[in-house]
Amino acid sequence: MTTDATQPTPYVPAHTETPRMPDRPRHVLPPNACDGHCHVFGPYDRFPLQHPSSYAAPDAPAARHRRMLDTLGAQRGVLIQPAPYGTDPSALLDALAQGQGRLRGVAAADPGVSDAQLAALYEGGVRALRFVEARDPAGRLFPGSVGFDQLPVLAPRLKAHGLHAQLWAPCDVYLRHLPGLARLGIALVIDHLGSLVPSRGPDDAVFQLLRGLLADGGIWMKLTVCRVGKAPDYADARYLHDAFTQANPDQVLWGSDWPFVRMGDKAPAADALVDMAWEWLGDDALRHKVWVDNPERLYGF
Repeated sequence: MTTDATQPTPYVPAHTETPRMPDRPRHVLPPNACDGHCHVFGPYDRFPLQHPSSYAAPDAPAARHRRMLDTLGAQRGVLIQPAPYGTDPSALLDALAQGQGRLRGVAAADPGVSDAQLAALYEGGVRALRFVEARDPAGRLFPGSVGFDQLPVLAPRLKAHGLHAQLWAPCDVYLRHLPGLARLGIALVIDHLGSLVPSRGPDDAVFQLLRGLLADGGIWMKLTVCRVGKAPDYADARYLHDAFTQANPDQVLWGSDWPFVRMGDKAPAADALVDMAWEWLGDDALRHKVWVDNPERLYGF
């Protein structure tokens, strides 16, 4: 949603990939469990991309996403706007409407978005805007992304409309931006365990910053382990997962990251991720917080 007069040309990918679908997990998720990080793409004849994708476009429409949730035993889900859709929320809003209350969304918008458009996003089930500070070797933002520098401009309006912000960047970027962004007075959700590098260990400055802000209630953390750990067991990322859940169990969220873009044949099985998280979380009280209570509170289910 933008007032920019230069609109991208809709782009229908010539080839798509069918995403890996899960089996039923060994463990039964608690009632109203939420998969807090997924994406929908297509159908491309109705919802063409706004920018050519830098990865193989998945065949991941709303109905397939709901089947994935049903197989996992998750009654709720959160859908994140993929960068190739830019600031066009059509596919996202359609998926949220099909979800009939079981889904919430994270959209993308630049400062040109109107207050009427922000209100419409909220009414359609959107509860946050996503800001991405990932750049190509020439220093350009990935096509379709809204950078961190736009968040301070939008923050007062997000707050007025009941929206929070979700952030994704390479880990070292947070050192420059996050201390200031954390003072904006809105909830900040950090994607993918802060994109940390597990081999840096617990003395890593970015890890220390994120853990400290989480402990103080300044951020929320997505426990999307498959984006930082080494498959198949992600054991190298276990200490990050545990440190964040211990720092503030009331502000951590679980997500599968289905349909696992950029991962190709290395994509994990979402049911295996559920079973791993079940074992890592360790007890029913923490499982209920991570899968039910925390997303319910943040996204307003």
